Amino acid sequence: MAARRPLTDFLGPRYWPTWVGLGLLRLICLLPLPVIAIIGQGLGEIFYWITPSRRRIAFKNVSVCFPEKTAKECWWITRRNFHYTGQAIFSTPKNWWTSKKSFNNSIELIGREHYDNALAQGRNIILLSPHFVSIEVAGLRLAQERTMYTMYQYAKNALVDEIVIRGRTRFGGDVIERKAPLRTLIRAIKSGDPFVYLPDQDAGRKGIFVPFFHELASTVPMLAKFAAVGDALVIPVGIRTKAWGQGYAVTVLPALENYPSGDDVVDTTRMNQAVEELIRPYPEQYFWVHKRFKTRPPAEIDLGTKFYE
Repeated sequence: MAARRPLTDFLGPRYWPTWVGLGLLRLICLLPLPVIAIIGQGLGEIFYWITPSRRRIAFKNVSVCFPEKTAKECWWITRRNFHYTGQAIFSTPKNWWTSKKSFNNSIELIGREHYDNALAQGRNIILLSPHFVSIEVAGLRLAQERTMYTMYQYAKNALVDEIVIRGRTRFGGDVIERKAPLRTLIRAIKSGDPFVYLPDQDAGRKGIFVPFFHELASTVPMLAKFAAVGDALVIPVGIRTKAWGQGYAVTVLPALENYPSGDDVVDTTRMNQAVEELIRPYPEQYFWVHKRFKTRPPAEIDLGTKFYE
């Protein structure tokens, strides 16, 4: 689990620029969410125009995943995606520092009976949470009721790392470093405390190729293994940022039935289908700027096909 360090460890000159940046960010986060939404979306618009490579990556992902949409519609989704990402740059740390009452008032929980019923049955739980721009919101809200674990990759700047960990765990959650031994994660799942699983990064050559929308994607096949070893229900959870700083909607779907099946391809495909179901209503809020399809199937490599030009 994540160890905490006193902030006095970071008073040396090497951290002074970081303190200045954190101070400015803290001041911005004092603003109400509607104002932060305006500032953040303006920043996202700037990023949209000054980062053409990321813009092209996002558009490529959107157009491949939604072939039924016109190019104009895909560009609209891409541009709005940058707006929401810019907004999250400020709204995410605001959630680390705002009062619990203010934070909770900004959350609408939809379908939480699926989560409550699993807890009432004494089941171990894995929350399947795709990479939406406001991905931390569900964990921050639900961790107030029961300790909740999520995976975490340490930041290079130790002070930033400490601030992020404190923010993510402020309401009772905890984090497990991605390189920690698997037994640490399995022990956490078996303890009865829910675990948030982030499913949808490119898995490189360690993944298996299954459909993600309309394209094969290298995908980590570990969710089914965690569910089997931990005897856990898998419950999909989506997070939507409401328009113009009106808060967030956390949607909890029914647990995946008869999961896992024991077949890696079948189970990983079902996982991706659950992710797709969460993305479709609000595609502009998924994290499209990463290269989800970077690793290609061997047949495409042999042909010299380049997915991202």
